[in-house]
Amino acid sequence: MGRITPKEFQQADKNPLVVVLDHVRSLYNVGSVFRTADAMRLAGICLCGITATPPNVEIHKTALGAEETVEWKYFEKTEDAIDWLRKEGYTIMAVEQCEGSTMLNNFIPDRNKKYAVVMGNEVKGVQQSVVDMCDGCLEIPQFGTKHSMNVSVTAGMIIWDFMVKSYLHLC
Repeated sequence: MGRITPKEFQQADKNPLVVVLDHVRSLYNVGSVFRTADAMRLAGICLCGITATPPNVEIHKTALGAEETVEWKYFEKTEDAIDWLRKEGYTIMAVEQCEGSTMLNNFIPDRNKKYAVVMGNEVKGVQQSVVDMCDGCLEIPQFGTKHSMNVSVTAGMIIWDFMVKSYLHLC
């Protein structure tokens, strides 16, 4: 299928997007985000708080080896990940429903910036202290009776949107 090898992946240019998982409890969701990050050749993942880290059998079940190709870093406190990313030059966006959030369909990333997107806990969302540290909030428009989606599905939608709007020209 013309896929690059894990070694080629590690040496390849990455799309300047990092996913931050803020206290994500499901190891299957973590693995799914790893797999999507690999598929879109993202710069990395920050795993924070109770979010499990590789190596882990349950993460591997959905990551299918992407946990070995995608760079990741663990932070006990998500706020520390935000501080680190800011020092690395990232613009940080929480994916959360909040006052003043930008609907994803209206968000146009700046191709000259590096971004990090923070995905929250499956029940509680992104911690308010973390939202307060971010440069803004992105919200996915929803039209049904539910007002939330699975974190790995949300991550896939956000990542794809960034790819289409900013990064696909790099691949």
